[in-house]
Amino acid sequence: MTRPTLLAVSHGTDDPDGARSIAALVARVAERLPDVDVRAAFVDVQQPDAASALAAIDGPVVIVPLLLSQGFHVHHDLHGIAVHRADAVVTDALGPDALLAEVLAMRLAGIARPESPLVLAVAGSRDERSVADAEGMAALLRARTGRRVDLAYLAARHPDLPTALSAAPDAVVATYLLGRGFFFDLAVRKAGAHPITPPLLDDLQSDQGIPDALVDLVIQRYETAPPA
Repeated sequence: MTRPTLLAVSHGTDDPDGARSIAALVARVAERLPDVDVRAAFVDVQQPDAASALAAIDGPVVIVPLLLSQGFHVHHDLHGIAVHRADAVVTDALGPDALLAEVLAMRLAGIARPESPLVLAVAGSRDERSVADAEGMAALLRARTGRRVDLAYLAARHPDLPTALSAAPDAVVATYLLGRGFFFDLAVRKAGAHPITPPLLDDLQSDQGIPDALVDLVIQRYETAPPA
């Protein structure tokens, strides 16, 4: 029996390194699922857009948001297109999840002293559901590292990053973003002299490539998707 297509939908970026890292993640997922048709789509900036990509697929589809929290793109964009397809289902967003805390901790290695507090820099969303997701991710990182972890938002909500860092002047900024792009550039500017980790998918400073934990997480979302 043919397995459902996996449609991996990310936000999209005009940053070439950010786009490359998302493409590498989707390629790794496809390698791990040789019996599944794995395709990529986007909700903004890049093509194909999610609606067009879904329309081009015949048969059952599992839409996996390559997004770190609930919000407008998950509930409006993705559920909005899936509602017209009886054979399409949208999984949970990637976060919060212990596997993401594992990658965040890996990114902190060599950057932060063991006693350094952390500020988790989240993109931010006006959707209230995103707040619980951000707080949940901070709690998971706190449990994973045993450190003080404060939240900061790069847009839409407070506290912003400079405010959070003013309350923790010796903190390291833990970047809670998938790839490079507008929000990472903003985080770097707002972090000032504070150390800051690369995005979750960033492999520019490493020969390790895309973290296995992120590949595992996308596959986990696909494998545990509810039936359409």
